[in-house]
Amino acid sequence: MKEIHITTTFEVFNSISDLSEEIQTLMQQAIEIRRKAYAPYSHFKVGAAILLDNGKIVLGSNQENAAYPSGLCAERVAIYQAGAIYPDAKMLTIAITAASDSNPTLSPIPPCGACRQSISEYEFKQVTPIEIYFMGESGEVFKSNSISNLLPLSFNKTSL
Repeated sequence: MKEIHITTTFEVFNSISDLSEEIQTLMQQAIEIRRKAYAPYSHFKVGAAILLDNGKIVLGSNQENAAYPSGLCAERVAIYQAGAIYPDAKMLTIAITAASDSNPTLSPIPPCGACRQSISEYEFKQVTPIEIYFMGESGEVFKSNSISNLLPLSFNKTSL
């Protein structure tokens, strides 16, 4: 038997105001689109903004459905939209924010497992890391330089 140690590293910012101007703008767009989320069941709204290498920004908010598995998370809405509209563009940065109508979300909320896998697919495809910034509705912002920090030992096409 051998043991494997996996270490992840994040940068932590006290608030949006500590981010670069470009990332502040991206996060503000994620906040705005979060407010437009369709979340009548969970009352948990998520917004995502993706900066592409062509300078375009693609937005997504979570879209729920009474048949829960039929809904989509904000990250995947934005990722799939970027992939459909700009299939040759690389995703540089994703800004994610989440807020609950019932409880304050003051801690950073990372992408769920399905969204991590989806981000991983595109990061693997483009062969360059995607920076991921995530936060609650306010407070600290975490930055990951790659999805591999959030999803080590990922599954990709080389596993097939």
